[in-house]
Amino acid sequence: MYTARFFSTQLGRAALISIAAMMALNLSVATRPVSAAAPQITASSAAITGELA
Repeated sequence: MYTARFFSTQLGRAALISIAAMMALNLSVATRPVSAAAPQITASSAAITGELA
């Protein structure tokens, strides 16, 4: 797989930073409340029937 020699290169360090960033994003999304993830949509009768206000 990967060796310590790979992670000592510039590409290896960039890979580690990328992995850490993806883990941080996944953690922030996983800890977000479910209600904040889905927007609440309310429909008025005028919007359903196509009437003008």
